[in-house]
Amino acid sequence: MDVRIINPFLAAAIHVLKTMAEIDAKPGKPFLKKDDIAVGDVSAIIGITGEAKGSMALIFDEPCIMEIASNLMGEVFTTMNNEIRDAVGELTNMICGDARRRLAEEGFVLQAGIPTIVGGKSHTISHVADGPRLAVPFETSQGTFMVEVAFGR
Repeated sequence: MDVRIINPFLAAAIHVLKTMAEIDAKPGKPFLKKDDIAVGDVSAIIGITGEAKGSMALIFDEPCIMEIASNLMGEVFTTMNNEIRDAVGELTNMICGDARRRLAEEGFVLQAGIPTIVGGKSHTISHVADGPRLAVPFETSQGTFMVEVAFGR
């Protein structure tokens, strides 16, 4: 797992949430994810191609995404709905786009697909790469989310 590829995704998550939703996100200890079970209530995964093949997933617990979506859209959300799921997809696009921009500045060009949103307790996330999956939990004032990044050889 090449940190030169992974770190831009983590920096992008912190940057996008701070600038777009006024949310401070503090990263926890990274770990290798062994299974496909999501630790959260709603997720989005996006495929990545180019100089590397892989995917990035964002997994949010419900209180966290409710606060983020409320800040993003300027209205209070109290239940999971299609607007919340759309926000997860849009955040995935923004974070992946920011990470790809950071990587392009280093000469590493990637393209991204369209995010797929999934939800529910104990839902699964299938990454496209057969390589290791790095997971980094994040804490916010309203809950937790996780960034998972997987790139194959």
